[in-house]
Amino acid sequence: MTSLPVQCETRELASGRCLGIATLDSERSLNALTLDMVDCLLPQLAAWAADERVVMVLLRGRGERAFCAGGDVRRLTEFARSGEGDALAAGHFFAREYRLDYAIHQFPKPLLVWGSGIVMGGGMGLWMGARFRVVTETTRMAMPEISIGLFPDVGGSYFLSRLPGRFGLYLGLTAQHFNGADALALGLATDQLSSSDWQPLLDDLAGLAWSGDAAEHADQVQAVLRARASSAPASALLSREDAIEAVCAHADLVTLDAVWRDVVPEQDWLAKAMSTYRAGSPTSAALVWQQWHRGSRQSLAQVFRDEWRIATHCAARHDFPEGVRALLIDKDQQPRWQPATLAEVTPAWLAGFDQVPAGHALPLDDLEACYGS
Repeated sequence: MTSLPVQCETRELASGRCLGIATLDSERSLNALTLDMVDCLLPQLAAWAADERVVMVLLRGRGERAFCAGGDVRRLTEFARSGEGDALAAGHFFAREYRLDYAIHQFPKPLLVWGSGIVMGGGMGLWMGARFRVVTETTRMAMPEISIGLFPDVGGSYFLSRLPGRFGLYLGLTAQHFNGADALALGLATDQLSSSDWQPLLDDLAGLAWSGDAAEHADQVQAVLRARASSAPASALLSREDAIEAVCAHADLVTLDAVWRDVVPEQDWLAKAMSTYRAGSPTSAALVWQQWHRGSRQSLAQVFRDEWRIATHCAARHDFPEGVRALLIDKDQQPRWQPATLAEVTPAWLAGFDQVPAGHALPLDDLEACYGS
């Protein structure tokens, strides 16, 4: 066994074809995404894409608890918190991470992500690009960035803005957790299997008489997944659509903020969601609102370029390092946001996040050329 952060196997099949299998191998950290993981996956995906023997790729996390619980946010904010390390490290990480996410979206062969357990933050970035996104009865998802002073990045500006109605805005502002049934209902997942079905799924795929026609391989994978599909319960999140639409249907964030800070709903789930919003970073709330509206008009590559600028600024400014300190390091659960209120989040303050971060060139201008979107 090697010490690589991602275990990659090109598994030969009796048919002469191969499956590419990549496993995020950091179970103790809930497979939190690191730069080393990204730098393992990017060249491996390119190699599998070019290998004519490889008919599909599968990506999962080690253990039963999580596919990927997010990025390594402690390391991303280390310089801002301590002054130690590389001041440009966060920008380099985001550039590499988003390049990987985009490559998954553009991958030319069937790619399946096994989303059993926790799928959050950076894990959602890996997840959303896959052709097949498999949830199980243990799947728990969220975009929890508002609570740590970030915003739903990794393409969140793109996929949240394309959910039905205002679900994406709601999930970004409240960091609400949801399950596999919710993900299926919203189109964030494609299939549901049992959490015990990983090995049987591999066996089924290995036993396929692969057609040799790459265009037909996705249909063959889909047939296997349908044969093993487990029934999903009704989506609680979807059943609350009318209430979510009502609380989010405001012309501007200032109005929404005033209502959400003044009203305590009778429904426990909504009261909890609004409480999470009130405890979150006002700057993050403004970025969520901005990106939900902006992202719906942008291509995926444009979204990643915008998100890189914003996320790199977040890592260098106050709220993201402070949120990581309060929730994950000192764990006092008392972040001191700056600006402290939405009224103090001025247009000029927000506009600064769109500027090229100091010391950086623009790293993602070649996305379309590299991956042929």
